[in-house]
Amino acid sequence: MEFHILAEPKHISRYVFVPGDHDRAKKIADHFDEARLVSDSRGYMVYTGNVDGIRMTVSSTGMGGPQVAIGVEELAHLGADTFVRVGSCGTMRDDVNCGDVIVPTGMFRGGATGHRYLPPPFPAVPHFQVLTALVEAAARLGLKVHTGVGYSGDAFYAYMPSELETKLREARTAALEMEADTLFIIGSFRGWRTGAIFASDGTSKEMKPAWGEKLFRQGEENEIRIAIEAMKSIALADAETPAAQG
Repeated sequence: MEFHILAEPKHISRYVFVPGDHDRAKKIADHFDEARLVSDSRGYMVYTGNVDGIRMTVSSTGMGGPQVAIGVEELAHLGADTFVRVGSCGTMRDDVNCGDVIVPTGMFRGGATGHRYLPPPFPAVPHFQVLTALVEAAARLGLKVHTGVGYSGDAFYAYMPSELETKLREARTAALEMEADTLFIIGSFRGWRTGAIFASDGTSKEMKPAWGEKLFRQGEENEIRIAIEAMKSIALADAETPAAQG
């Protein structure tokens, strides 16, 4: 067993969803057949089950780069190699509303954990197969997604320098969150497939408005459906060409 995720390799699928929120992990597991809680330790709630005969795992990671880094490292030690973050985010784009779904094509590296793996100039980008699987899954389901570059930071309440904020707004930064840069960097460094999808819980003018709660919850359900559909397509592609990795 690992230090923090108390499970055995037989309990973990190679295909793993990594939401931050424990409740969202349970919501994802509710889409599984025969879902089973296999670990609940040190802030990692881990379920494994099946979707149309494909074994999948979901593990909550809590907030921030250090937590997601520890989680995916230990899950990979247990056999996982494909990770999709299913999260929430803010936005700096005027065309993104509460409940809209965003698939990031890359992340500005505003956190620090990834620097221990690769230097800051190295780009934080998802694996191309996972990125395209998410976008194509949304199209098959008839659900709209925005794409674009996001920003990951590791200090939620810290002041963002006004010059940086202005630049990010000018760049129409699609998503503001705390974990995807770390996930993408570790994936690049270790050779794992990673991707992310977010539901916006705010607008470019207002963060987490009370009036947007219902819209956000619908967006959360939409991102879960897209993520599962995408993971199914990745698993089916692996079954057809098992040697095609990287």
